Amino acid sequence: MRQVVLDTETTGLDTSQGHRIIEIGCLELVNRRKTGRTFHRYIQPDRQVDAGAMEVHGITNEFLQDKPRFSDLVEEFLEFIRGADLVIHNAPFDVGFIDYEFSLLERDLPTVADICTVTDTLVLARSMYPGQRNSLDALCRRHDIDNSHRELHGALLDAEILAEVYLAMTGGQTALSLGGEDEQRHGAGGSAARAPRRVPADRPRLRVVAPTTAEEEAHQAWLERLDKAAGGPCVWRRLEEGA
Repeated sequence: MRQVVLDTETTGLDTSQGHRIIEIGCLELVNRRKTGRTFHRYIQPDRQVDAGAMEVHGITNEFLQDKPRFSDLVEEFLEFIRGADLVIHNAPFDVGFIDYEFSLLERDLPTVADICTVTDTLVLARSMYPGQRNSLDALCRRHDIDNSHRELHGALLDAEILAEVYLAMTGGQTALSLGGEDEQRHGAGGSAARAPRRVPADRPRLRVVAPTTAEEEAHQAWLERLDKAAGGPCVWRRLEEGA
């Protein structure tokens, strides 16, 4: 499964007023693991950045003067996102701006929906935490993700933070494993020879503590949220069914 976590910064809030993208940041996940591949560009928008927008991201008109235009990088951008599931916080905003940029080029370009699926983490967060604040900062606090270095918005920085938030919201690691470091070195299908562990004869027996009814109910409620987020039975349920 290939996903691209994406964020943009813009000259303002509304394409109907001619506002444009000035920064795109993307990072790639494959099977829920970061690959290290990113796409990050600043863009000359051929218009002024609104003062209110500049207060959010700190990108000035002077900084953008020598940057490439969207037309200069569109093919590289399309190649990076094509066929991926885009993970975006408040997706209609970013997708609307990207499709607007495509339309301005007056070329036979697809819309985002033509070449990608989209996962909106804001919609996902609202379903998981109804009635609560679900901004990216609020989700970082909820999932103990450090975003103290985020003094201003930045497309690639926000995409990196969103990737951590998304993985935390949807269950963290992709599968349970007893392989530990050996599995990371050899891959999920690999194998590594390991000497059997010797258990000291005088080691006391482990005490097994059964969960309370309340703990069981909380566990099942969490699994149901994972099922909903994953669109099917989560790994834990499949393990339980196979037991």
